[in-house]
Formats: sequence, structure tokens, C-alpha cells
Amino acid sequence: MANIRKEMEGLVLEEKLIFDRSRPGKKAYSLPKSDVPETPLNEMLPEGLLRDTIQDFPEVSEVDAVRHFTRLSTWNYGVDSGFYPLGSCTMKYNPKVNENMSRLPGFAQTHPYQGDDLSQGVLRLMFELSEYLGEIGGMHSVTLAPAAGAHGELTGMSIIRAHHERAGNPRSKVIVPDSAHGTNPATTATAGYAPIEIKSNERGCTDPRAVEALMDEQVAGIMLTNPNTLGLFEENIVEIARIVHSKGGLVYCDGANLNAVMGVARFGDLGVDVMHFNLHKTFATPHGGGGPGAGPVGVVEKLAPFLPIPTVEKNDNGYYLNYDRPLSIGQIIGFAGNFGVMIKAYCWIRSLGPDGIAAATKNAVLNANYILARLKGHYHLPFDRVCKHECVFSDAYQLKHGVTTMDIAKRLMDYGMHPPTNYFPLIVKDAIMIEPTESEDKASIDNYIDAMIAIANEAQADPDLVKSAPHKTKLSRLDEVQAARKPVLRWKKED
Repeated sequence: MANIRKEMEGLVLEEKLIFDRSRPGKKAYSLPKSDVPETPLNEMLPEGLLRDTIQDFPEVSEVDAVRHFTRLSTWNYGVDSGFYPLGSCTMKYNPKVNENMSRLPGFAQTHPYQGDDLSQGVLRLMFELSEYLGEIGGMHSVTLAPAAGAHGELTGMSIIRAHHERAGNPRSKVIVPDSAHGTNPATTATAGYAPIEIKSNERGCTDPRAVEALMDEQVAGIMLTNPNTLGLFEENIVEIARIVHSKGGLVYCDGANLNAVMGVARFGDLGVDVMHFNLHKTFATPHGGGGPGAGPVGVVEKLAPFLPIPTVEKNDNGYYLNYDRPLSIGQIIGFAGNFGVMIKAYCWIRSLGPDGIAAATKNAVLNANYILARLKGHYHLPFDRVCKHECVFSDAYQLKHGVTTMDIAKRLMDYGMHPPTNYFPLIVKDAIMIEPTESEDKASIDNYIDAMIAIANEAQADPDLVKSAPHKTKLSRLDEVQAARKPVLRWKKED
């Protein structure tokens, strides 16, 4: 274990609040003299909205501002810094060429109001991306409009409601397995349905018998996450779809974990009626930071009329945005979605092609199962079976020595590594959820595994060392409960 490569150690750039850098008279800008007539602000805005100064606003030079935010950036950890094994979140490396493509002037400077005639390249990209996603998911039609995965879920469930309402019975309930993503019950309720939870069976999957016991004419459908949050493929999906369809229900598949399936299996072929695609998890677009994002939704043919407007379509004259769709659930976002995100996903799909997409899936699954095989003797494995994109352990072995999942996560930081997802999914007590993605090579994964094994040994030989970690970070253990309940949101000048 002495050969574990520590990604970071030693150099920590200190930085105070920017207010502490402030000195009267400093400024970080130099504006040229105005070449148009100046109009006093009080002639353009009501007097009550104006103020002469901003109390205690920091006064700094340009170099002060640059150094302040650059130093703060060194405290952050991202996928460009190192391995980022957050299970369920799929924090993989995104090729920079896709970012470059999104910045091409013809894309970056286009405007949604310039009309279809001047947007043929943009519309073609959107049309083809929809076709590619439909082929990957086995869906008849795809909308690119949703701005995130959860937005895609709500769009999909709204389509399901519209379908049932048109059939004369909107229905009142939706089945949601306990292994589904946490947004699924919330989406169900937001769409006007009562979520009905069913427990996973001994194999960590949804039991068809449990579905059949609940399925009736008041159940609109089931929201299934596949692979589920245990990282396991829902092996009974075809039988579950048959049961739900027999009572007139629809099958929704949360496609957030499509990176474990794409290019190998298609949900449409397995009986799924609606699914969403997380472009930021599978198709190499940025993750987090408040957006923008994209969560396209695919549907089978009978649900296509309900897709949100506008849809991107093609005729003899070229590509166009179609707003004339009488059964549509309506417009769910400004314009036609977050186009800049679509470009990156489109480029990623085109650069890999069918064989590359399948290879990405196989590598993600191989990496996860390699971690599972090497760690299962050191950490408790609730479901000892082949996983897909992620594997879930617990701290059951370490608890015998008083070491918890949180302690393990904190100790990993001393090795210069980002912790995995902790305490999720909730159906595994004290879960440790690891997803390597297809981005990581064997050397990187081996280094992480070696650190995890070292911590397991430390938990047995010197538990206090682990329980008091981290020791080498800028700050050690914070009072997280206090920070959440009483955050300091405004700087106050000390007397």
C-alpha cells in the first residue's frame, strides 16, 4: 500500500475574504471615455431604486480580483482534477473538443428569433440528434426541450397524463420502486399522481409479482430506473412491462443510467413507452453548476402527438419548428431548449459512432465490476452479483471498529481522492456507492482501490486515525448540521 499515488498533498493556497483585500480607492476596471451622450440614472430609473454607494462593497485592483478567484478555484475538486467516483451522478471526463464545437461562431452567435430559413444548420443538428437518441433508446420520437433530467421526468409524466386523459381516465396512481432515483416519487406527485412504493426483492430488483398485486385501472404506469440505484439491471423489465400494459398502464424508464446500456440494449425493445436521456450523465455534456442542462424525452409512436412544442421536423423545403400540434402538452421551455448543450452531445455521438458508444458502455460496466471484485472482501457487499455502471458497498465490516461510511469518505481525502457517494441509495444502510465511468483507466482505478483497501486496514488497526480524518486538507471536519441550519450569507464589517 506504500505505492499509492496521492493525487494532491502539501500545497494549499490560503485566501481570505475579498473584503479583507479591499483598500479605499482601488478598482479593477478602466473604462474608455463614453462616445455617446450620457443620461443621468435618475432620469431612467425611479429615485427609490437608486443608491449612491454600496455599503462595504470591496474595492480591489484587477490583479487582486484575479488572484482571489484563482486561489479559491484551487480549493475546488472536479473531474479535470482527478477521479470523481460519485455513484448515480456519472461524473465522467468530457472531451474538450465538444466544448470547442459549441463555441463555433455559427453556433454560439445564432439567435432563436432569426427564423427557420437562417437556422437550417441549427435545426438539422437538433433533428439529427433527436434521431440518434431515438435509435439509441429504441424510441419513435424524441423532444430535446427539457432542460434537465428531472425536467425530462416531469415532461414524460405529463405526456402519460395527457394520453390517459384523452382516453377518458387520467388515473390516479403511479408505481415507483424503492430502487428508483429519488426524483421519481417527486415527479410523480408533481404530475398529479400518488406515488405507490414497492420494495426490491432479494436480488435488488423490482418483483413482477409485487407490480401485479398493485396494478389496476387506476394506475397510470410505473416509473422504473434501469439500471437501478443499486447499479443492477432490472432483469424482469419485459415481464413488468407486460403486466403494466395488460391493465392499460404505461412504462416510464428513468434513463439516467443509460451509460450502462446504450449500444447493447434498447429500452423501447424491452417494452418501455417513455424515457428520458440525461445528456450530462451519458452523452458528455457538463454536469452541475446550475445548468444549463438537457434531458431529452423519447416516446413510442402512440405518444408522439403529445410531445411538447415546438418539434423539429423536416419537409421538402428543409427543417422547421412545428408549433401546430393540437394534442401537445404545450411549451415547456423558452424557444426549443438549451441548444449549446445539444451541440456537445451531438458531437460526442458522432465522434464515437455505434461501435464507440457500445464500447463506452462495456468499459463502464467492466470498470465497475472490477472495483466490485477487488473490494468485496474488504467492504460489505449487500448484493454480490454482476453490477452495471456502479457498485454499492456498506460500512458493516468497519462499524465493528467504530468506523463509519463518513469516516471512510473523510479519510479518502487524505489520499488526495474524492469520496464516493455516501448513504445513498437509502435501501442500503450506510451505503458506499462507487461509479468509475468509462473515462478511467486501470491505473487510476487500481490507485483508488488500493486507497480504499488501505483505509479498510486502518479501520481495523488504528480506527482513531480514520475517525479523526481528514488530516491533510485545508479544513478538517466541519459542523455540517450547523452550516446547513445557520449559514453565514452576508459579510459583516467588524468594529
